[in-house]
Amino acid sequence: MTETSPTTLADLAHEIRSKNAGPFWVTMELFMRDADGYRIAADESFLDERTVARLYDVDESGIQIFRIPSLNVVKISFPRPVSQASLFDRDIHSGQHHVPLAVLPVPAPE
Repeated sequence: MTETSPTTLADLAHEIRSKNAGPFWVTMELFMRDADGYRIAADESFLDERTVARLYDVDESGIQIFRIPSLNVVKISFPRPVSQASLFDRDIHSGQHHVPLAVLPVPAPE
């Protein structure tokens, strides 16, 4: 029996990226390939503030999620754990923050 890898958000997306949104915020954008992928990414029972807080070890109350169905886009913003370019900043441009979100397994179809 061959075991397959679970489908991830990256598999359903045209692009997932992260970037700094000023010295105190990180923004991630999920550009989904189609409406079906968008429905999964925008589903609050799958991707919500609690999930993002767990993935990024940030306070759930500071997370903002914007769902834009006309563009098949989900945008997530949260305060940076440390300010940009401070002594403990490991990713000044926040260019690698998208990875945990990209590899998040999506629920199997019922």
